[in-house]
Amino acid sequence: MRRRLQVTPASAPPGAGRRRAITLAAAALLAALDLAAKAWANHALPGAPVEGGLLDLQLAFNSGAAFSLGASAPTWTLLTVTGAVTAAVAVLAWRAATTMNRAMRAALAAILGGAAANLIDRAADGVVTDYLAAGWWPTFNLADVFIVTGGIIFAALSSLGRSHDPRRQGPTPGR
Repeated sequence: MRRRLQVTPASAPPGAGRRRAITLAAAALLAALDLAAKAWANHALPGAPVEGGLLDLQLAFNSGAAFSLGASAPTWTLLTVTGAVTAAVAVLAWRAATTMNRAMRAALAAILGGAAANLIDRAADGVVTDYLAAGWWPTFNLADVFIVTGGIIFAALSSLGRSHDPRRQGPTPGR
């Protein structure tokens, strides 16, 4: 009977794999939630906006990035750039999940989940499906909410110096 040997780098704190898995699973769940909402919007909202008070439900398609920036750029350019940024966030989430506190991991999961959902949506037909309309703001989607909320939390905790879990700190390099 052969047993598999799991190799964990000596510098990885205990539970690192679990924290990584939870962070990536949360990102996948958020991406799935947004993609399901986009599928629903494509089915239920064409030509039939729904007024909701603070937010209306209105189907729109964005061929650009945030605020339609780059709308005239070729789709492959936007896919390449957003794919590279999404990959960079995934690498950051993978590497940092071992020492970051729960709030920072949640922020990274939100950013990654939102970015992945918009990337998957754009890859399908060259546009991102938006469905939330405030009237005074460009139409957006849940993925955008995840990205912005995660970004604000990530920036706030980073600037306050509260990004790492002190219980998860490994040895300081050079000491």
